[in-house]
Amino acid sequence: MASQPTLKQLRYLCAVAQSLHFGKAAKACFVTQSTLSAGINELEQTLGAALLERSNKQVLITDIGQKIIARSQHILSDIEALKEDAVRAQTPLSNPVRIGIIPTIAPFILPRVLPTLHQDFPELQLLIREDLSENLANLLLQGELDVLLLALPYPVNNTTSYHLFNDPFVLAYPTGHPLGKVKQLRTRDLQGQDILLLENGHCLRDHALEACKLQSSQLSLAFEATSLHTIVPMVANGVGVSLLPEMAINEGILSGTQNVSTKEFSERGVWREVGLLWRAKSPRDSEYRLLGEYFKNNSSTQKA
Repeated sequence: MASQPTLKQLRYLCAVAQSLHFGKAAKACFVTQSTLSAGINELEQTLGAALLERSNKQVLITDIGQKIIARSQHILSDIEALKEDAVRAQTPLSNPVRIGIIPTIAPFILPRVLPTLHQDFPELQLLIREDLSENLANLLLQGELDVLLLALPYPVNNTTSYHLFNDPFVLAYPTGHPLGKVKQLRTRDLQGQDILLLENGHCLRDHALEACKLQSSQLSLAFEATSLHTIVPMVANGVGVSLLPEMAINEGILSGTQNVSTKEFSERGVWREVGLLWRAKSPRDSEYRLLGEYFKNNSSTQKA
């Protein structure tokens, strides 16, 4: 009987397709590079087709490789759905949930929610992955994650979103800055200011600009950081002003920091929407809604 492609081989192939790098793909699959390479070679021999073009500098996907990868992603997604079907009838939130959370939410919501979550659902094992939205979305579609906690809207095909709350943006500025004297702060007051934002790739940057109805070309971007905790001391030292999510301030991101003041905007809508995202046809839809309701009711007090 002729050999058949294995699920492991399909996972290896999809991992390479995502990163176009054998080393990164092997790390994502928790195997050695030689093991991953051998698995893909065996898959190519089984199918009788070259799926990848390899060189020392890059990895290219052949035309037939593109088709096989697309089919493989569907197969892996169906396998995940099959496993989820097996646990659907059991007690809600009694099985592992792999959740991806973006860095501008994770440290500010988890400390409030996790202690009581484990008390109320003692059998739940929450497996947390912190990463940028784009990376988390790819892992969700590949079946490597079950649900995402991120800022909405985020464009991912065939997914269901669940609104949790609106997280207002608050202006953080060096104490004594002219904006501190503005009685009714409006987003237009930011034009021409030295703004400290997260670097490209962080959706908080895009949501902040969108909420304030600003374009990057309208601003003087004094500094681009990799985390909010890097931005705070820059504000304290007078480099510029920044837009911080209220949840970060409520969780003490400014604690122990001198020379930083905050001011709320007088306009409505200067916020980001925080919510959950999962695959549209997941058989655990009701469980994720239950999880969303729990996050909504037990996170810090935000505007609904």
